[in-house]
Amino acid sequence: MKVPLLDLKRQYQDVKGEIDAAIAEVVESQVFKLGPKVAAFEESVATYSGTKRAVGVASGTDALILALMAAGVGRDDEVVTTPYSFFATAGAIVRVGAKPVFVDIDPSTYNIDPSKIEPALTERTKVIMPVHLYGQCADMDAINEIASTRGIQVIEDAAQAIGAAYRGRRAGSLGDFGCFSFFPSKNLGGYGDGGMIATDSSKAADLLVSLREHGQTQMYHHWTVGTNSRLDALQAAVLAVKLRHLEVWSDGRAGNAAYYEERFEGTPVVAPHCEDWNRHIYNQYIVRVPRRDELLKHLREVGIGCAIYYPLPLHMQRCVESLGHAEGDFPDAERASRETISIPIFSYLTEEEREHVATTVLAFVGERST
Repeated sequence: MKVPLLDLKRQYQDVKGEIDAAIAEVVESQVFKLGPKVAAFEESVATYSGTKRAVGVASGTDALILALMAAGVGRDDEVVTTPYSFFATAGAIVRVGAKPVFVDIDPSTYNIDPSKIEPALTERTKVIMPVHLYGQCADMDAINEIASTRGIQVIEDAAQAIGAAYRGRRAGSLGDFGCFSFFPSKNLGGYGDGGMIATDSSKAADLLVSLREHGQTQMYHHWTVGTNSRLDALQAAVLAVKLRHLEVWSDGRAGNAAYYEERFEGTPVVAPHCEDWNRHIYNQYIVRVPRRDELLKHLREVGIGCAIYYPLPLHMQRCVESLGHAEGDFPDAERASRETISIPIFSYLTEEEREHVATTVLAFVGERST
């Protein structure tokens, strides 16, 4: 039996009527950039995430870049973040002229370890950027306490975590800025690129609105240099439909995760650890396994979708060699890169498919821990 890592066609068939009607409405209006569809979606995301404002932008990467710009981060500033994430986390920092300062992860959650943040802070630190990796929030109380004591802003990289919650508050509402991605494979994914920045600051939101349109305050009047990063109305229309279904889809992922956790208990497969105070939305389902690379090859050979997130930590990427890091600097991040693999978790996964995935993994690695 072949099982895809993600099948968006099943999702589309379930909401096809709503999606097609929403797209047709935008086409009929001929309003494709910003406009009422984007404004309505921004309001919906703000309400859903528990923030006062949300500003739509062209991608999750742009959300990070613009949030850093709005936070006043620039040349020679430092941003403390994790080395275990998608490249955009570090890339956005470099793009605004700042230096990423890496801190190792908690090996159980894969999120930044707050106990290691304070020693990494300097007089040049302007922002702490935790990543809510795979759909579980970082320990934000500990992070915010450090930031508040030092007068540092916090930008949540919540690209994988819309709908996740920390102590009853949703991702995106836990720092000064919360950045989302609507890349098609995300739990809330568009039909192309898109992103959003959530904030409780009206002043910051107004600045972001200007920055996403080349720093305009009114047409053709520019008080600062921004960029072209508007959310398309077509994407907003599609995403608005999907947002209405997101809670059901997140619950479906959680149900699949609970099944896997039960199957993998007491075996060499280490299931994701979710802190008691968190709601994990499982953008990816990551397990630690022995002989990871061999398992990857085996699953691909038998037609089971799988992937490695992420095979090379950020501090070991060639383009940041100037930071002077070497293998061994962040051992928990490096170990996660060597030992983890992603298996299918999407909400439309059938019971037969998830049973086949679990059985195949266990048949390869063994049913019992040694």
